[in-house]
Amino acid sequence: MRSQVRWTLRWESELQLDEHVELATFFRNTYGPTGAFNAKPFQGSRSWAGARPELRAIAHDSNGIAAHIGLLRRFIKVGEVDLLVAELGLYGVRPDLEGLGISHSLRVMYPVLQQLRVPFGFGAVRHALQKHVERFGRHLPAAVLSGVRVRSTLPDAHLDLPPTRLEDVLVVVLPVGSAMSDWPTGALIDRNGPEL
Repeated sequence: MRSQVRWTLRWESELQLDEHVELATFFRNTYGPTGAFNAKPFQGSRSWAGARPELRAIAHDSNGIAAHIGLLRRFIKVGEVDLLVAELGLYGVRPDLEGLGISHSLRVMYPVLQQLRVPFGFGAVRHALQKHVERFGRHLPAAVLSGVRVRSTLPDAHLDLPPTRLEDVLVVVLPVGSAMSDWPTGALIDRNGPEL
């Protein structure tokens, strides 16, 4: 039987060092089974992989951190249009609670998006998560876009790597302060920074 989870919203500047350490351990344990490289950014007390979130929704239960999603407001470029979004990412759920679902964390975060008065929530996920993100429509007014590539800068500059990465991913758009019809068309989204 699963224990009850409780969600809290935490601004990044409110987190203490012990909380970053606990989150880093959570991400290593959550992302590690998908490949050692995926857990690598979370060494020591680092609780973010690329861009650092400004707000986090963190679920706890009697066993510790159960799930997490981060938010970062930023301007992205969709085609030729600069657009303010709240990027959602750094999603994780403890392996024993995988049925908790991404949509639970988004339902917690959606009222925050409304309070922040952003036109859209935006996220990018691997194609392997397509079935999970397609369920959003049951609970939230989300659109899942395919055929869109997303360019991001690498979080660190390396002499042996290009400074940007281009990915073919599924794009999740949550209309918040604008209608979905206001989302610009374009086959390329430029984050103008590292992914969350």
